[in-house]
Amino acid sequence: MRRVAVLFTIDNQIRYDIVRKIFEGGMGIVYEAEQRGAQEFVKRVAIKVVRQNFASQPQFIENFVGEAKLVADLIHTNIVQTYHLGEYAGSFFIAMELIRGVNLEQFCTQMKDKRRVLPIEIAVFIASRVARGLAYAHSKTDKFGRPLGIVHRDVSFKNIMIAFEGDVKLTDFGIAKARGFLTDNEGEVVAGKADFMSPEQADFQITDKRSDIFSLGVVLGTLVLGYNIFKDVTPEKSRQRIISMPVPDFRTLDKRVDDRLNQILQRALARKLATRYPDADELLYELEHYIYHSGYGPTNETLGKLMRSLFGVRQGPVGEGSARGGTKVLEHTARVATKTESSAQRTATAAKTGSTTRRSGATARSASKKSA
Repeated sequence: MRRVAVLFTIDNQIRYDIVRKIFEGGMGIVYEAEQRGAQEFVKRVAIKVVRQNFASQPQFIENFVGEAKLVADLIHTNIVQTYHLGEYAGSFFIAMELIRGVNLEQFCTQMKDKRRVLPIEIAVFIASRVARGLAYAHSKTDKFGRPLGIVHRDVSFKNIMIAFEGDVKLTDFGIAKARGFLTDNEGEVVAGKADFMSPEQADFQITDKRSDIFSLGVVLGTLVLGYNIFKDVTPEKSRQRIISMPVPDFRTLDKRVDDRLNQILQRALARKLATRYPDADELLYELEHYIYHSGYGPTNETLGKLMRSLFGVRQGPVGEGSARGGTKVLEHTARVATKTESSAQRTATAAKTGSTTRRSGATARSASKKSA
């Protein structure tokens, strides 16, 4: 790899005090942490740690490291930022932006618990912010101007965060694909959440950026209706619905849906790639024109006000609670990672994992088509 000229090097220790667990998934754990610096400097971050049983799997580690390298250069207001990749206890961790808020699944659950109905314009606003993040990621190039060909492949409720201030951010590029960064085994493995994936993903085909557009269409449709039209009792049945179920006229499912919004949903969810929106920029234009055509529409402040009415005023992310038995500490230098114990105790965070389904030989696709 070609290196830039170095003026000088600052080789200094970075310490992370783990104060709370946000989320625990099958492959990793996400914590809230305090990054410590000189003169009592403290910055709250999220730390994503690989589970020990995955730390010895080369392909998993390659993808984990690849995710960190890829997202490190994705600097956008609608994408959760990555700060640091480090080694700890024989494995790796990623330090990233801490979102004081909830994921979209938690948001919708709270809406239902409070017996609230999400306004159409807020649903479209949330989708438009995700479209902004995708448009940026899809257009990203390397330093030579060559397209990276990023495809997120897991745009879903659990991977969309809403801050209490109303910011919407896409996260978890753990199963994304991009030229030169992440291992790509499409055709053999279906990666992602079954009820949000594109028909190409569900049918073991090669994906491009239009796959993410379909997934965002599922997100928008689910926000509008309050339920996912493709969700079934098992992941396999959900994938079959994604592949073969006719996309309904959304006007017949919710009287609030007008002709224009139905057209947007139909095009985003088109199974024929030639009919689907060609890129996130075009979808973004349609979504923003829909909510702002009269000159005014929802903003981050509008969404933030709704968030506070649902959750009250909070200082941190919704998570699983404080670590017991003391605050864990990660101390990182360029070569050494050590673990110590502290008597301090604090509070937790949030994240997610994507499911993967491996194709069983030549039978996976044919079996999938029989059950359709």
